[in-house]
Amino acid sequence: MKLAVFDFDSTLMDGETIDFLAKPLGLEEKVAGITEKAMAGELDFFESLIERVSLLKGLDYAQAVEICKDLPLMPGATELIPALKEKGYKVVCFSGGFRIGTSPAKDKLGLDADFSNVLHEKDGVLTGQVGGDMMFGFSKGDMIQRLQNILGVSKADTLVCGDGANDLSMFEHADTRIAFCAREVLKKEANIIVDKKDLTEILKHI
Repeated sequence: MKLAVFDFDSTLMDGETIDFLAKPLGLEEKVAGITEKAMAGELDFFESLIERVSLLKGLDYAQAVEICKDLPLMPGATELIPALKEKGYKVVCFSGGFRIGTSPAKDKLGLDADFSNVLHEKDGVLTGQVGGDMMFGFSKGDMIQRLQNILGVSKADTLVCGDGANDLSMFEHADTRIAFCAREVLKKEANIIVDKKDLTEILKHI
């Protein structure tokens, strides 16, 4: 068995979930600016996540769920996942974003699992708080080691793919490290670089 782990925002999905959620509040540009700094490695991921989610306070939860049902998948995503499964990979998604976005995508793409964060809501409204599996800069590295142990998969049989600084921790635990339309901070640690917005390009390298 082999393991393939993909980031969600700007990797399996074309965009950043939190930017889509900030749009109805008129805060898209403000949130996107913080996201960009975090992905470039200029901000602590946990602190940037807390700051960005706090800006979503007051958003109707049902509206947030509706927005996340239809996030645009990255070109090539629907072709890539079955192709990897044919090659013997279990394919999972790790996201510093949110379950309301990753779970619908998991079902559409046929992923084996999704690990992400949960937006806290009370009385049908987002409270501006968040918790979950992927809160810290080290979270993806932490979770990939757990999965490797459970599944009995070696570093040599692990493929990871992402675009930003919070993907660095999982790069340490995989021999196949793909930087997809990525920030420089991640490209430096990758051994496969794909700069074309088409996930099927990955198949040429593995």
